[in-house]
Amino acid sequence: MSERSRSAAVRERLSHPIIDSDGHVAEFEPALFDYLKDVAGSAMVERFKRLPDSPMSFRWSRLTPEERRRERVPRPHWWVHPTRNTLDRATSSLPRLLYERLDELGLDYTMIYPSIGLFALHLGDDELRGALCRAYNKLHSHLYKAYQDRVTPVGVIPMHSPAEAIAELEYAVGTLGLKAIVMAGWVRRPLAAAANWPPEAARHAWWLDTLALDGAHDYDPVWRKCLELKVAPAFHSLGAGIGFRNSISNFMYNHIGHFAASSEAICKAIFFGGVTHRFPDLRFSFLEGGAGWACSMYNDLIGHWEKHNIETIRNFDPANLDRELLGKLFREYGDDYGAGLVARLGQDESQLGWGSPQAPENLDEWARCGVASKEDIRQRFIPKFSFGCEGDDRMTALAFSPQLNPTGSRLAAIYSSDLGHWDLTDMRDAAYEAWELVEHGLINEDDFRDFVFVNAVRAKTDVNPDFFKGTVVEGAAARLLAG
Repeated sequence: MSERSRSAAVRERLSHPIIDSDGHVAEFEPALFDYLKDVAGSAMVERFKRLPDSPMSFRWSRLTPEERRRERVPRPHWWVHPTRNTLDRATSSLPRLLYERLDELGLDYTMIYPSIGLFALHLGDDELRGALCRAYNKLHSHLYKAYQDRVTPVGVIPMHSPAEAIAELEYAVGTLGLKAIVMAGWVRRPLAAAANWPPEAARHAWWLDTLALDGAHDYDPVWRKCLELKVAPAFHSLGAGIGFRNSISNFMYNHIGHFAASSEAICKAIFFGGVTHRFPDLRFSFLEGGAGWACSMYNDLIGHWEKHNIETIRNFDPANLDRELLGKLFREYGDDYGAGLVARLGQDESQLGWGSPQAPENLDEWARCGVASKEDIRQRFIPKFSFGCEGDDRMTALAFSPQLNPTGSRLAAIYSSDLGHWDLTDMRDAAYEAWELVEHGLINEDDFRDFVFVNAVRAKTDVNPDFFKGTVVEGAAARLLAG
């Protein structure tokens, strides 16, 4: 028998479970393709394999350095799954092996997210995207069925349209019985103005729809369906290869902060789009981006409210200017410009420097999210959002710092091992990596309990009180909720 792991030793000292809110499967491609064939036929399998750029074959790898530079093709990840430990590589694909090793990992319970499935969410081919998501959901609902007391597979929900999302929600949750989901956090859409452009130019003209603010569709029916089915929306969309994370030679440049960037975009849209105002019973999670960006956003929301609410925005109204006094001051102190230039005061005024005309109804940018005070911001943000943090992320400590977060708040950081991916090099260190935050004095043991247990329970049970029923953590979760 192998030596007891450090993670197992951590778990033994605790009086509460450790819930992992974000592990990953390495999909076994032959099985996925068999299910895809069953869902949509063998031609759909070949269609996926022939995609010019996909997890099956990254286009970047087939291009010369000159071609990459000319076409600005960003470098993708090349080695995703740890391989030095063959047992770990197999564990990320085999549910029973993972199930048998959970104690060694120090985990009572884990939620398993996709790898190829994350890519499927953002496919531009409507038919292929729907078929691949359906195949993934069918496969993993079957593979993990016998292990649901300790492992929950997450269903993938494409979001290119509300109808598509609702259809897969009803199938994945209503038919297959999956109780956790991951949604696309953004959709790449063609720019309408480019409809008549030459195809080669038009394919570069696109924008990112963050679904909840200024989007192409009204997604309220989707959020309503989530409440009906008792599933909490979670987002785990890639951000590498977009915007500034677009290096053609350095994936680390593209990777650092990319989950945080995509999470910030959808979180901010949900907040300002008023989703947490209209659907106060929903709870949203943002995975693998940490909590540092969320603490910064919360601080920024409060700061912007203080300076830019419907009352304080009047401090910047150009109508406040005393033009007579302004002219006097320029004439008295503007000698460096010269009398000729000072005499032109009032001419060629930029809207940046002197303000632009605004309709009164456009001034209150907090109205849609129902915010009229700092307490409203807290209510729309703190209890509604959870933030997935990897065990070795020292910035997690910010979430537990009421001294740094406005209104004395603590953000709901939830432990996310990332088992199966390169961030967790050795699965046996899953729980131990998180415990190091305590060992290093960054958080205390009560914070750790919130991180690995309390916040994870609330992230799911706020929407579905029975989420942990039938699991090994059912009793502990019930006692927490009763208390």
